[in-house]
Amino acid sequence: MQTTLTGSPSLGPLLARGALLSPFKRPRPDADYPRTRLELPGVRVDLTRLAAYERVCGFPTGDDSLPVTYPHVLGFPLAMRLMSGRDFPLPLLGLVHTSIEITRHTTLTATGEYELAVYVDELAPHRRGTEAGVVTSVRSGEQVVWESRSTYLARHRTDGRQTAPPVKDVQEEHKPLPAVAGWRLAADVGRRYGAASGDRNPIHLHPLTARLFGFPRAIAHGMWTVARCLAAHGTPQAVLVRAEFKAPVLLPGTVTYAAEGGRFELRGGGGGDRVHLAGEVYPLAS
Repeated sequence: MQTTLTGSPSLGPLLARGALLSPFKRPRPDADYPRTRLELPGVRVDLTRLAAYERVCGFPTGDDSLPVTYPHVLGFPLAMRLMSGRDFPLPLLGLVHTSIEITRHTTLTATGEYELAVYVDELAPHRRGTEAGVVTSVRSGEQVVWESRSTYLARHRTDGRQTAPPVKDVQEEHKPLPAVAGWRLAADVGRRYGAASGDRNPIHLHPLTARLFGFPRAIAHGMWTVARCLAAHGTPQAVLVRAEFKAPVLLPGTVTYAAEGGRFELRGGGGGDRVHLAGEVYPLAS
């Protein structure tokens, strides 16, 4: 079923609705899920918010091309509308963004007009619970110029029928990458990214609200970590990016950005070897 929206949904009410419905959700991989495809035509970029996003993520400001991760920000309200609904079987509270794959076919201009589409493509068993796949695409005219697939994990007890083999890590069978830079992350990174992206999940904003969800301090948005790494790494015009979110980054904190060739990772600072994020960049034929 296709539903065409007339405007981008407001994230605040969606987060509140999802939080209220979360205690009544009973996640399982064989549950039914919404087959709705949400579409939003006539999307234009708010240049002020874009500049704030570029600053907090480390991208150059004033460039007419959108950062490779920015279309995720445009599509996230549509994804939240699906994931906060009564017919979405996974609880929004505690849902963990575990991976993202982005394909950019060509440069997207900051002043262009686009059509967004978002839908849930499957539920799948995971060794720690149930994972949902959410697909986002961006069209310019009749051409798909950008698309992504994110996975979100709801943790719960599993049995033998629900347990899937561990997902192959991006960095599996690789040695640690050489360190490129150390980054000191301020306590307000989550609030700044939340203001720029609209994602004001309380686990990212303040220590007190993060503690309600079991974190000692606020944690950085996963999409901020991948955007910050890609801003440092650089991406060609036509590109495939894969990233896995492995461990939360506490704020404030220190991390090490490491990269070699097309691979990158974010590790604990101060010589720590815990990998927070692992990813790869593949140039595509344009």
